[in-house]
Amino acid sequence: MQKFILSIDQGTTSTRSIIFNKNFEIISSDQLEFKQYFPKDGCVEHDPEEIFNSVIQTSQNAIKKAKANSGQILGIGITNQRETVVVWDKQTGKPIYRAIVWQDRRTVNYCKDLTKKGFAKKIQKITGLVIDSYFSATKIKWILDNIELSKKLLKEDRLLFGTIDTWLLWKLTDGRSYFTEATNASRTMLYDIKKNCWSKELLKIFNIPRKILPTVKDSADDFGYTTFFGDKINIGGIAGDQQAATIGQACFEPGSIKSTYGTGCFMIMNIGQNPKISKNNLLTTIAYRIKNKTTYALEGSIFVAGAAIQWLRDSLKVIKTAQETEVLYSQSDQSQQIYFVPAFVGLGAPYWDGEARGAIFGMTRNTGIAEYVKAAIDSVAYQTKDLIIAMEKDSGLSIKQIKVDGGMVTNEKFLQFLSNILILNCDRPKITETTALGAAYLVGLSLKIIKNTEEISKKWQSEKIFKPRLHKKEVKYLYQGWVKAVKKTTTKKNSK
Repeated sequence: MQKFILSIDQGTTSTRSIIFNKNFEIISSDQLEFKQYFPKDGCVEHDPEEIFNSVIQTSQNAIKKAKANSGQILGIGITNQRETVVVWDKQTGKPIYRAIVWQDRRTVNYCKDLTKKGFAKKIQKITGLVIDSYFSATKIKWILDNIELSKKLLKEDRLLFGTIDTWLLWKLTDGRSYFTEATNASRTMLYDIKKNCWSKELLKIFNIPRKILPTVKDSADDFGYTTFFGDKINIGGIAGDQQAATIGQACFEPGSIKSTYGTGCFMIMNIGQNPKISKNNLLTTIAYRIKNKTTYALEGSIFVAGAAIQWLRDSLKVIKTAQETEVLYSQSDQSQQIYFVPAFVGLGAPYWDGEARGAIFGMTRNTGIAEYVKAAIDSVAYQTKDLIIAMEKDSGLSIKQIKVDGGMVTNEKFLQFLSNILILNCDRPKITETTALGAAYLVGLSLKIIKNTEEISKKWQSEKIFKPRLHKKEVKYLYQGWVKAVKKTTTKKNSK
């Protein structure tokens, strides 16, 4: 009987479940979008129950499409949108508030207060992170301070917090497993990435009780089992989505880089087993922890990438599907220098400006839908260049190539412009579902189907390499236009 691995990829706008065989080839998949809530300007929320139901539905459909049964599933891997916060009642299993999403900016002022009080260096030294509402700690504090039920449940020892991985794990195991793993923990702004434990000092600063935090495990570990799909299935691997993509892209050597283009864009550079604090507004984070050995990474986070295309589709309604964008890009007037700064929820690395808002520069009477599309797509490439410059400064390395993945990399116009503006080769792998693949590899390591990361590296295959075609002078001219547009958008005086 053929055996499979189920990989659950719980993202920001949709959930995807993929069945891999033991050779880590995709057999089937299923995807489901879920509702986004925007209660106020800068606020983004999800329904945790809807997210869990989407996991069950897509997993069942993927298993059915593979013509498999639960007895054929060797293990489950989970990869998830990071930093998003769920707080729930241990007794009823019900969330006490909607999930506050990583994009949410409601705690911007609190973050400013933390900075004014001089906590920035301390927090960065312990966590590798900059003070920003992007991370989980301020979101947890907001719920504890603003949702009255939290105080009652805290007194009764019934309150639990988790990032999405912990929430899904707790639900899938009927409350038996209350764990997170190192990569997700490292994104909370409460975790000491050098000591690999929750920081007592930071818990005190944020006034968050240790008892509501889960136990932290390795990325490849025994997380318990689920019976939701029939027979008992072990859950053997968990990682935040960007770290899972790093594993799926086989970025195991220091200096290797992957960039994932989904709702946001996240670039990760492996820096080995010695954490290095960024001097250029990047993050230092845990890339993975396997066999109790921690590997670190530099990361640049862009809040809006594919989300800009969703905005064109859902808010402006100028396109019906994301697939239209490649054709429209080709039809655009290349002579128009339109710059779109997609700061819908502020700007991420290297600007970290939570109060910046989106803007479009350079429009004329001839500017139409095709030009809007091109500007939205090009903005992702420009933001990526911001990150590359910062990474080269921090690492002291001259980057020659990046591995790319995520939903946007099916658009070859985007990848060609990305290669042009970065003046780098952009390598697209044969399997672009690298996030789900990384989670599947972690299950493989946990179950000893795979011996080590070297074996994963041997499996990685390139599908197409995009090479730069623009002259350096033209690249410099285009990029200077982007820098000017950002300066007009940002609220920070010392911005790039």
